Amino acid sequence: MEERTDGILNYVVTGEGPPVILVHGLAASRRDWEKLIPRLEQAGFQLYVPDLLGHGSSVKPYDSRLYSSRSVYGTLENWIDHLDLKQPPALVGHSLGGYLSLHYTLSHPERVRGLVLIDPYYSQAQLNPGARMVFRKPGWTGRLVSRLPKWLIGVAGYMDPSNAARLPKDTRLQIAEDYKRASPNIFHIPATIVDLTPSLKDIHVPAMVVYGDSDMTLAPRSFDELTTLMPNATPKKVEGVGHQPHIARPEEVNQMVLEFLLDLEPGGKNDG
Repeated sequence: MEERTDGILNYVVTGEGPPVILVHGLAASRRDWEKLIPRLEQAGFQLYVPDLLGHGSSVKPYDSRLYSSRSVYGTLENWIDHLDLKQPPALVGHSLGGYLSLHYTLSHPERVRGLVLIDPYYSQAQLNPGARMVFRKPGWTGRLVSRLPKWLIGVAGYMDPSNAARLPKDTRLQIAEDYKRASPNIFHIPATIVDLTPSLKDIHVPAMVVYGDSDMTLAPRSFDELTTLMPNATPKKVEGVGHQPHIARPEEVNQMVLEFLLDLEPGGKNDG
C-alpha cells in the first residue's frame, strides 16, 4: 500500500486491476475502508482511497467558507483527474461520499463504470430531526465536537447510540479519532449540498444501494426512493444496523460490494 498526495488530498493506492475509488462520509476518513480494501485487492482490483478535504490527513483550511459541498466536490474531481486513470473506475461512496459519487457520475457519466452507494446522502429532505438540528448550527456543532472526549463521541456513534453499542471498542475508537482529526468546519458541508433528486433519473450506470434499515441519520425509506428513481439501481437492505453498515456488518457488506464489482467485469451480469 502506497501513500500519496496531490497537494490537497492524501490518499493510498494498492492492488492491481480495474480501478475502484472508495469515498468516505462526513467526519470519517479512509480508515473506514480498512476491512474492504484487502478483500477487493485480493479479488484483483486496484484501490484508490482518499481522505476528503478537511478530513484525515488531507489539507484542512482554516476558513469555514471553504467547507461547502462545492469545494469538497471540486477537490475530489480534481484529484480523480490527477489520477489519470486508463479506464473508468467504479465508485464506492458512503453518506457524503455517496453524494460526491452521484455528483461525479452526473457530471461525467462516461467516466464511471458503476456505483456502490452506502446510506447515501443526496437530499436534505433525508435528514432525520436530530441530524437536521445538528447541521442547522454547524459552528456550534464543530466547537462542541472539538471539546468532547473521544469516549463520548464513540458512544454517540454518528448520532446513533443504539448502533454504536453494537460496535467493537476499537471501531468506536476509530470513529471518535476520525471526528477529532477532522476540521471542526466540516459540519458546514451538509447544509450546502444540492438536492440531486430531480437528476437521479439521468444516472444509467449500474448501481447498488446498500443501507441500514435502522439508520437514525438519514431516513431509510429514502434509499428505496433512490433506487426507484435510478434506472439501473438495486437496493440491498442490511437489517438491524444504522448509518454505517460497512462498519457494523463488514463481512456481509463487503461480500455485496465484491459481488457487484465482479459483475461489472466482462461477462458479468452488470457488464455494459
